[in-house]
Amino acid sequence: MSDPTPRARPLIWVNCAISIDGRLAFARGTRARLSGPQDLARVQRLRAESDAIVVGSGTVALDDPSLAVHWEAIGRTVGRPPTRIVLDSKGSLPEGARVFDGSSPTLVATLESNRRTYPPYVERLVVGSDRVDLARLWGILYERGMRRILVEGGARVIASVVASRTFDRLTVYVAPVLIGQETSPPMVAGPAARGFEELARLRLLGVERLDDGYVASYEPSLP
Repeated sequence: MSDPTPRARPLIWVNCAISIDGRLAFARGTRARLSGPQDLARVQRLRAESDAIVVGSGTVALDDPSLAVHWEAIGRTVGRPPTRIVLDSKGSLPEGARVFDGSSPTLVATLESNRRTYPPYVERLVVGSDRVDLARLWGILYERGMRRILVEGGARVIASVVASRTFDRLTVYVAPVLIGQETSPPMVAGPAARGFEELARLRLLGVERLDDGYVASYEPSLP
């Protein structure tokens, strides 16, 4: 997807997979593989076309993702890997996480109060004093030549990005399953809107059936 409009930040694309009842994972955040083969290939294409992939420290702790592009799954020659960006405000990333394996450029966005040291090949970037300043982070990435960022979660990161209104596209794969809600994380884990004026409004761009579910695409709707 091209982005002809000049901007002071990259194009921000949020993507996730949920159950019909809006859950990202099983009880207590246990990873749920909700996507089928067609949606997994779609996600790999999104990764391949992105300059960086963003997740939160909670996702790393629970899922231990590699955030790698599986080029063979989309029939493409191995290309430049996207930068892995982890939001880690408290320095809580597990020591042995796969994002620390040195296989791809990795950046940790954190706060001034986080004194933790990371492996020498991992860049530590302070972008806030009380919370990770997403607008500031996007601006720095843009200055470095990054033009397309894929945000993969988890629930708190998605909530922060949506609340900041600094995103351009949201795609959600809805799997044909029900998980339940007692301890399974929702798609968005942030402050609830107290009225219509606080809603994050979206405009539906399209719906496509994939596997036995469907993917819905949205963009922010102007107030």
